Amino acid sequence: MTAPASTYRLQVTADFDLAEVVRRLPYLHDLGVDWVYLSPLLRAEPGSSHGYDVVDPTRVDDSRGGPEGLAAVAEEAHRLGMGVLVDVVPNHVGVATASANPWWWDLLQHGAASAYASYFDVDWEAGDGRLLVPVVGDDDQDAVRVVEGEVRYHDHRFPMAPGTTTLEEQHYRLVHWRRGDSELNYRRFFTVTTLAGVRVEDPDVFDAAHVEVARWFDEGLVDGLRVDHPDGLRDPGDYLDDLARLTGGSYVLVEKILEGGEELPTTWATAGTTGYDVLALLDRVLTDPAGEAPLTALDARLRGLPGTEHDWDDLVHDRKRAVATGGLLAETRRIVRELPDLGLDASVAEDAVAEVLTCFPIYRSYLPLGRDHLDEALATAQRRRPDLADALDRLAPVLADPEAPAARRFQQTSGMVMAKGVEDSSFYRWSRLTAHNEVGGDPGTFVVTPEEFHAAMAERQETWPTAMTALSTHDTKRGEDVRARLLALAEVPHLWEQTLDRLLALAPVPDEGFANLLWQAVVGAWPARVDGAPPADLRARLSAYAEKAMREAGDRTTWTDPDEAFEGRVHAAVDAALDDPAVARLVTDLVDRLADAGWSNALAAKLVAITAPGVCDVYQGSELWEQSLVDPDNRRPVDFDRRAELLAALDTAPTVPSGPDDEGVAKLWVTATALRLRRDRPELFEAYAPLVATGDAADHVLAFDRGGAVTVATRLPLGVAEQGWGGTTLPLPPGTWRDALGTATGLTGSVPVDPLLGGLPVALLVREDPDGA
Repeated sequence: MTAPASTYRLQVTADFDLAEVVRRLPYLHDLGVDWVYLSPLLRAEPGSSHGYDVVDPTRVDDSRGGPEGLAAVAEEAHRLGMGVLVDVVPNHVGVATASANPWWWDLLQHGAASAYASYFDVDWEAGDGRLLVPVVGDDDQDAVRVVEGEVRYHDHRFPMAPGTTTLEEQHYRLVHWRRGDSELNYRRFFTVTTLAGVRVEDPDVFDAAHVEVARWFDEGLVDGLRVDHPDGLRDPGDYLDDLARLTGGSYVLVEKILEGGEELPTTWATAGTTGYDVLALLDRVLTDPAGEAPLTALDARLRGLPGTEHDWDDLVHDRKRAVATGGLLAETRRIVRELPDLGLDASVAEDAVAEVLTCFPIYRSYLPLGRDHLDEALATAQRRRPDLADALDRLAPVLADPEAPAARRFQQTSGMVMAKGVEDSSFYRWSRLTAHNEVGGDPGTFVVTPEEFHAAMAERQETWPTAMTALSTHDTKRGEDVRARLLALAEVPHLWEQTLDRLLALAPVPDEGFANLLWQAVVGAWPARVDGAPPADLRARLSAYAEKAMREAGDRTTWTDPDEAFEGRVHAAVDAALDDPAVARLVTDLVDRLADAGWSNALAAKLVAITAPGVCDVYQGSELWEQSLVDPDNRRPVDFDRRAELLAALDTAPTVPSGPDDEGVAKLWVTATALRLRRDRPELFEAYAPLVATGDAADHVLAFDRGGAVTVATRLPLGVAEQGWGGTTLPLPPGTWRDALGTATGLTGSVPVDPLLGGLPVALLVREDPDGA
């Protein structure tokens, strides 16, 4: 298997198609990128901007450049010595536009007799032999009608079964959209009824769903794959084995979310995860532990909790339970339908299944792997719900049987409950330090010590050396530099409390706990230094974030039942940040206080991510400042012309950048220098050994040796600014070293940290004498 040294993620759309990718490849190569990493390319829903709603897996989407576009990307990338990694979506297909998906259209037309009936995961008996399609709005059933041999509902078109003329004769029923949560009888992606699950565990379905992917490898167009949401599949391990046979054992990554202490199955045919786990470690190793108690107390006060009470586990339980009996009730009920006769009332069985789903500590098990997590969930459910003890005892052996249909269904469902209950709800209700509210991280864990970080990286080098490392993705709730700035709040928690109290007085929000989350987003996304008016698009970006955040939180307003009065007051607070001079001054003063620390944290995170064990991905545009919020904000167009111009200027500049700037030129310098070294000198990155500083500021140094390249990064920069480095020194491995990011050369032995990190808060040392003499 050939693995990349690094990747660069591009969102391929109709506006940034494969021809545009070809045009940008020389810049990526100059930046030091090894492989280009493309978002899903197969034909998607008309107008789809993300591509995860594939409607036809047999062809590259014409709107994204078609097969000819991919061939051109492959040719240019390979000419430059670069590889091509493509995102694939095996779990589901898009069905929002029935006529665009030939499999779905045939299923609707012919029902269980369709040639594609086995492709979808449909419980026909639960729908009385028909598929439930939840699309009808309130009091709008009369809009469903037969027109020109089709069933029409506004812009929706559906086929009619051969020889039929009435709605009642069809193999499907168009029902009210709210019924999808409780009655849906086909598997879907999370709570999205327009993404229908497909059964790639069936060899015929696998072959049909991967016919175009197979062509990519047969013709040498693509070098590796990123697998989206494997936890939704019946058996992810078997799927990866099938994929390895199809790709000839090529480089494959999985979008697998690992909870704390969870390990990826080493039997899987994969190079590792897409890197959310390392993102969580990086954010926490750059967090000041002294901020935990005051920030916890602040959020508890704002939420009206007694004392400093703030239990993440209880919040997660409540939100997951709400999902298992609400938005995913149809999935819970399907598990119950697949249980053998346990002598339980259906409502009791449903309650017990929902509770075990709620208590499941990780995304899913892969029985017999993960049996200990199932036992933990059952024990937790027994403790929380002793009234269900008998039902849980009867349920336990069924859920533990790898061959039991209910157990297989449970495994596919537990991750859905986790994702919707935690990432898409709890993350918007927990506001202690929102830089920690990121996929793959546990917001209840505040800090990772340098020792813990080093231990994790040493294990990664040993077990998963070519897994991906991520800082920003198309799914991150906050871009990497938003989080980098917010991490600095842990160093000045009392300043944050004072500022937030004044903001709440000037621009009140009915829910002060939510206001804590909102104002952190404003501070994180605010320009580093504002000369005159903020960027014109900032209001729209912050308003869109506020709407999504408060509706995802789901306690005061929701997507389906918005509270206009509450939302109006939240939007008024956002407007005040831009329109009220007193509010804007508070935000700007705090940002000015945090700007240098955010800059330092951003450079530290970027350098460590690129040089640590694994394959670092640079998300599009993040080689400069990346202050995006949750999608779709993080999928905005990138100015590649400007980046190419800045990179060319850096390569001819007489001096290296040494301080903060509005665009992030120093970050571009760090990114390019580290990427080029990883690509051009791979022999320098074949080991991992921690380096430990000594002196009064030793805790502010994070350093490690990769076997000829040494990374040195600043931790907790506000503390350094206050006390200085003093006599802190860093012992280097044998040899003579130079700083690839600065001007220092001839470094040997134990070197003082102050001059080493005087210009930039990071250093990348390369041994000058190859033998280390």
